Parts: sequence; structure tokens; C-alpha cells
Amino acid sequence: MNQFSPALPQLLNRLRMRQVALLLAMGEGKTLGAAAKDLGMTQPAATKMLAEVETTLGQVLFDRVGRGLRINAAGRATLACFQSISGTLEQLQRGLSNLKQGLAGQLAIGSLMAASPTHLTKALALMQLERPHLNIQIEVGDSDSLMNLLNQGALDVVIGRMSVTQAHHLFRPLSKEAIALVCAPNHPLALRRRLSFDELQAYAWVLQPEGTAMRDVVSHEFLLHHAALPSGLLETSSAMITVHLVTQSQMIAGLPQSVARGFQKHGMLKILPYRLQQDLSSYGSIVRSDRPLTDQTEEFLRILHRK
Repeated sequence: MNQFSPALPQLLNRLRMRQVALLLAMGEGKTLGAAAKDLGMTQPAATKMLAEVETTLGQVLFDRVGRGLRINAAGRATLACFQSISGTLEQLQRGLSNLKQGLAGQLAIGSLMAASPTHLTKALALMQLERPHLNIQIEVGDSDSLMNLLNQGALDVVIGRMSVTQAHHLFRPLSKEAIALVCAPNHPLALRRRLSFDELQAYAWVLQPEGTAMRDVVSHEFLLHHAALPSGLLETSSAMITVHLVTQSQMIAGLPQSVARGFQKHGMLKILPYRLQQDLSSYGSIVRSDRPLTDQTEEFLRILHRK
């Protein structure tokens, strides 16, 4: 039985990978001229190629606005499909490269810096026992960069948060977590048994950049108390830089509770007796739902979500 629609073979015959590459380049926010330059083409050739793609698909993908182009709904749908194709090819390339090098497979994992490492480290330890020859790569970054790498096929799975449901992504939650406020062990507030929010405002803070889940939770706390963020604010997306800054100063910072407990256990930080009113949103595993999972990815997810 033919699993393709009658029009699909004709589409596959007419659509060329260079046309896909052109749309992917334009999907990165580049102008047609810049995309053409990246692909080593002249702009007239790129214009002709874009017209050929639109003719092949029977849809206008970009609205002509003045002398420029603006992607429309059909263009966004096509771009999402082409990104999936690109990611699948990237996944294939990595798999073939592993076979050529004689590796027993590869697993590429992305992890948010603010996500609790407990589930991940336990799963990695078990994975190493079950597949000792598997090559595992861990990429740590912010949500946007990790999701881009997942979409491109450079990552098999991301451990992070999804505040908004996105098409072509499958999210399986692990748990929610509170943010602990921390300071150095010799901080003036370190031995206090109770603190008011006003007392916390007397010190400089280390926060993650705007738009991150942890920053949103802390900013919400300031809003609840009708207070502006303190002066002397230092922003960093690095958990390790945050820890080192706090241990060497009188600054205050927020860390996932499980992370903060680990540093307190080793005498590096002190958790302050103040509870933020919001918790972090659920974090979990994120994979592409429109892309087949490798055996090692499926096994990792099984271990990660094991009760």
C-alpha cells in the first residue's frame, strides 16, 4: 500500500535541497540578499529560486512589503517543516559519523542551567552503567539556544522548561521546584532564623537575565512588595559564576532549591529563611514529536522518567 499522497512524489521530485537551504537562511531573520550571499548566490538567482519554491508549493510564502519581504502564515508553516527536515538530516549525519568512527552510538543532551541537576545526573550515571561505550555529550545553555539546537537536530533531548506549548515538541514533566535565596556563610544575614523582604532589599543581588524562569519568579516577588529591583544588580546566566560571586561578597542570589542544598551541605552557601511566593514552572524532557527517536534517546528517557 502506498503510504504517500499522490502529490507527494511529484513534490519530492521538484523540491531541491538548495531551495530548502534558502528558506532556512531567510527563516533566521536574514534578508533575501543576505541569505543569497550565505549560499554563494546572486540576489536575482535567489529571487528566482524563491519564486520556484512558491510555484512548487502552490503558495505565496512571503508577502511583498515595499522593497522587502515578510514571512506569512504559509511561509511559517513551510519553514517549520523545513527545519524539521534539516534537523532529521543533522541527526542522520551524526549517526553515520558515529558508525564510521566505530562508536556505539551518541546521545546529545541539552540542559538548562537553572534546571535541577538531580534527575539528570542520576539518569546519566545509570545510562553509563547500561551503555558504557555510549558517547554522551551535555550542552548547558539558556532555553532559546537549547531549543534552537534541538530544532536543528544537534541535540536529541533538552532538559528544561516549556512555559508555552509549541508545535512539534513533546514535553514530559519531571517536577516543580522552589527557588532558595542564598548568601555566603559569613553574610550578616546567614545566622538569622527569620527575615523580612525589606531586609533582603538592603543588599545587592545576583540574578539571571530577563526572560528566564528564575528571573521572572524573583521579579514577581519584588512586584508583590511594590519594590523596584535593587541597585547594584548583577546579571549572569552561569550558576557557577553566581555561586562564586555570592561566596566572595555580601550579595544575595536565587538558586533552584536542590542546587542550593548541595552547596549548603558542602559549606559553600547558606540558605536564607525566606520563602518566595512563586515556584519555578515544571521542568522536564523535551523532544521533537515529528522526528524519530534513536534507541539511546528512548532508553535515556525511560531511565530519566523512571519512578
